[in-house]
Amino acid sequence: MSPTIIQMTAALLFALAVIHTFSTKYFEHLAHSQPKHAGIWHLLGEVEVVFGFWAMILIVFMLIVSGKHEAMTYLDSRDFTEPMFVFVIMVIAGTRPVLDFTASLVKWIANYMPINRGMAMYFLVLAFVPLLGSFITEPAAMTLAALMLRDTLFSKEVSTKLKYVTVGVLFVNISIGGTLTPFAAPPVLMVAAKWDWDIWFMISTFGWKAAVAVFINAASAMLLFRRELGHMGQKSANSDEPKMPVSIVLIHLIFLTLIVVFAHHPSAFMGIFLLFLGFATAYQQYQNPLILREALLVAFFLAGLVVLGGQQQWWLQPLLMDMDDTAVFFGAAALTAITDNAALTYLGSLVEGLTDEFKVALVAGAVTGGGLTVIANAPNPAGFAILRGKFDEQTIHPLGLLIAALPPTLVTVIAFRVL
Repeated sequence: MSPTIIQMTAALLFALAVIHTFSTKYFEHLAHSQPKHAGIWHLLGEVEVVFGFWAMILIVFMLIVSGKHEAMTYLDSRDFTEPMFVFVIMVIAGTRPVLDFTASLVKWIANYMPINRGMAMYFLVLAFVPLLGSFITEPAAMTLAALMLRDTLFSKEVSTKLKYVTVGVLFVNISIGGTLTPFAAPPVLMVAAKWDWDIWFMISTFGWKAAVAVFINAASAMLLFRRELGHMGQKSANSDEPKMPVSIVLIHLIFLTLIVVFAHHPSAFMGIFLLFLGFATAYQQYQNPLILREALLVAFFLAGLVVLGGQQQWWLQPLLMDMDDTAVFFGAAALTAITDNAALTYLGSLVEGLTDEFKVALVAGAVTGGGLTVIANAPNPAGFAILRGKFDEQTIHPLGLLIAALPPTLVTVIAFRVL
């Protein structure tokens, strides 16, 4: 079947968006060197804006070529549940009560580890929190881990190498850390119900291997930078904030749980979220400013990916289906770097008659490559939005992230293909 003019244009725009993603640091540099036009350069330098920007161009093109009815029919056919869910879960997971609870749990575990407290904290944020994502969802785990790193490790000046290695390990570990359950990782969520994958299948096929890789990646980074992690274990001197009541923490955890339970029902979780906003406003003395801007930008990014990605099936699916089990693992891992891994597994779920080995290889490859780029895994833009302010020129260079994520990705390849 020959691609239509809309499909070919969408593929071209998708390629431009990927190139744009790798060029954001250049636009940020222009914003500083050409202050007269700093506004437009800053806008084009926002990674979270990239896919939404090119998706809007696609819709304008469709309006011109196909008319309003066709363009709006396509837009209405897109499922924006995931961008909406990521927005909601980011805001709630980033609240002070949830962060305080998670930080207290991490500190409590760190007290019983036979290593330096700063090293223990670093290890737990990169290992325990990503694995926790199997139960609270990967976007929530990414938000918690990124905020904890921002407020502890990155609260003081550390080496650029440590920053990139930390983000690389975090992105990879979040991507594979959600595979203990069938509902937490977006690429797993896309296929679990159709392929009848329950929690026991996930743990026995993916989960324990992912846990091994998560621990090795976190431990390796911890040992490599052990001399720079001392300040991470220092106690915070925030004595002005009121003591957090247990009841407030419990109510926030209930809200978080309800959002996870109703993750597939936007009308339900958005209603719960609006109720949460009212509660948070009523008890502002126990809140830090909600991360609404960051969450909205991430949702815009993912929504753009949904719009552009919906027109890529014509070339992605034949490419995947021509591969054997080994090739599909490495092919999915590589393709994930330039498209969302959930999109790859979703395309696989549309094909009938796949072998069990092919299904496992497809999902394993998709989660393995989920840390290579910002667009590879849905939670990555959340971590990027939270942590980029700690990097030079307020951005995480895509090439630096790719290089930093390669070693933990190779560990994951070994875990899934050898163990």
